[in-house]
Amino acid sequence: MTNFNWLLDGSIVGLYLLVTMAAGLYVRKYVGKVDDFLVAGREMNVYLGIASLAATEFGIVTCMYTAEAGYKYGFAGATPGLAMAASMLVIGYTGFCIKPLRDSGVITIPQLIEQKFGPRVRWAAGVVIVLGGLLNMGVFLRVGGQFLVTIVGLKVTSFNLFGYQVGYLEAMMTVLLIGVATYTILGGMLSVLITDFLQFIVMSVGLIAVTVLVLVNVGWEKIVTTVEANYGTGGFNPFVHPELGWQYVVFQILLNFAAVLTWQTTIARVLAAKDSRTGQQIYMRTSFFFVCRFLIPGIWGIAALATLGKMTNSLDAMPTFLATFVPIGLMGLCIAAMLAADMSTDSSYMLSWGSVIYNDIMAPFRKTPWSEKKGIFVNRTIVALIGVFLLLYGLWYPLEGDVWAYLGITGTIYLASISVLLISSCYWKPANSWGATASIIVAAVIPITFLVLEKTPSSKEFAKAIGPYYSGIAAYAGSAAAMIIFSLLKPKGGQAA
Repeated sequence: MTNFNWLLDGSIVGLYLLVTMAAGLYVRKYVGKVDDFLVAGREMNVYLGIASLAATEFGIVTCMYTAEAGYKYGFAGATPGLAMAASMLVIGYTGFCIKPLRDSGVITIPQLIEQKFGPRVRWAAGVVIVLGGLLNMGVFLRVGGQFLVTIVGLKVTSFNLFGYQVGYLEAMMTVLLIGVATYTILGGMLSVLITDFLQFIVMSVGLIAVTVLVLVNVGWEKIVTTVEANYGTGGFNPFVHPELGWQYVVFQILLNFAAVLTWQTTIARVLAAKDSRTGQQIYMRTSFFFVCRFLIPGIWGIAALATLGKMTNSLDAMPTFLATFVPIGLMGLCIAAMLAADMSTDSSYMLSWGSVIYNDIMAPFRKTPWSEKKGIFVNRTIVALIGVFLLLYGLWYPLEGDVWAYLGITGTIYLASISVLLISSCYWKPANSWGATASIIVAAVIPITFLVLEKTPSSKEFAKAIGPYYSGIAAYAGSAAAMIIFSLLKPKGGQAA
């Protein structure tokens, strides 16, 4: 059962999609240079930056995994939001790393890394950034499609199209991808920023409306008592939660600090800002949003627990709850808000990984500089190919366990080493290419090994015993240690070419 009305709610969603696509396509005529496509000509102001960053970092996948965290862990599941908010506030206030990064005038972090460690390390950094980023984003379409299929009540799993059985989930994923890819490919960062602003408005209205509805009809008291009844003190304190503990908290601090420093979609707002001071203000003024980013959907997840009780699939709890809880009319706004969140996230992520492929992986193979026209064409082609990869990966990858844990461990593939390399580039003179190379290798091997062990039948129990949090901590500690040890062990003779 669902309250989704295809005429009223469908019209609201359709109107939103039409306006967004029109706005995204309109600005394509202003894209004349590669810088326009990748960093919007570096003309982003504080308010556009706040809206764009907030919209980018809240997608359907965000809503799903934060709601799942609330459903499974109570208020303790909002710990990552507190860690990210604190990191953004501190880094924004001090300008730690982001000020020298923006002042350098680079488009991507590996460009700055090259100045310290040489072109080979820049290329290796680009490879791990894209590897970690695409594996991380690979589940976005499936999770987004799963939300939409559940909330509109498509119980039948497939439909007949020209004699072929097509799954509703796969169809939803494909439609989402085509819509996002179209305006991203044509307009680049300019389209992303304009549509992000519109999506931020729709997303904010929808989130606030649904949250007010939850608080009025479910009630804050019932939400709190549900957490107490199911999780006790652990529902409020992650240190004593049996499934979390100190390792969870430490991993969240390391993960979110590194993400604020080096997550490409986040740092892209600093690089597109008018100057470093604008970038710092964007961070400081957006910091509190990241508490809301985890807390608001977390409340929806707890409300689902209070209303539906325990479910086999914790990821489905929140959309199943909303499907019958949100009334007709508001349901259309809710879905439009989720689509707004998802489209802004997907477009920014596709553009971000594409910019690294273009600037840092392909650059060493260009003997002569490309023309602006050819550069834009190549960037558009890269974004299109990323879209194809995401669709195929999302279709076949069997997502198991906690979604946030998966995103954290795949993100760590590059966050652990690139954060170490960025800090070393800015502040540690003894750092050299030996240390940088060792740091990249160690940081990538540990989380990739965990992911392989987790999917191998004979080693699943071993991977479960280790857990993603210990593996993540080991990656950050090992990456930093490798940088220090190999930099100090390197004999005299200069940097590697």
